[in-house]
Amino acid sequence: MTDVTYGSGTQDDPWILKTPPHSSEFEVWKDETLDPPALVVQVGKTRLSYQLRALEDAHAMLKAHGDWMPLGNADEGKPTKEGTLEHWARSDNNPVGGYYGLRKGYRGRFANYVSPTMELLGLVELEHNARNNRVRAI
Repeated sequence: MTDVTYGSGTQDDPWILKTPPHSSEFEVWKDETLDPPALVVQVGKTRLSYQLRALEDAHAMLKAHGDWMPLGNADEGKPTKEGTLEHWARSDNNPVGGYYGLRKGYRGRFANYVSPTMELLGLVELEHNARNNRVRAI
């Protein structure tokens, strides 16, 4: 399990998680008042957000995949490797038909921040190596 300080997952009491290699800490919370509802990630002064439905959609995709999948972290605008969670999160073939990220210029790094949140919620098993981490549905 990822190192975490448990909160309630709200903006006033966020979860404090670490990236898969445990190299950086970030805060994350659900904001269901936004349209669409969002998973908000605060990394230092940078705020990213992803459609909240990404948690369920990614879990369903990983369950159907049935095995370990590489994370494939990449910033927006950088190429992604097919067959990775990051590639799926911006593919025209996912349930939203493109990026789950909501803020242009900050829509990448899905696998880096969403997978530890999924691990916290008991949806996935996540590796914590220095690089080339993978994820699979529970």
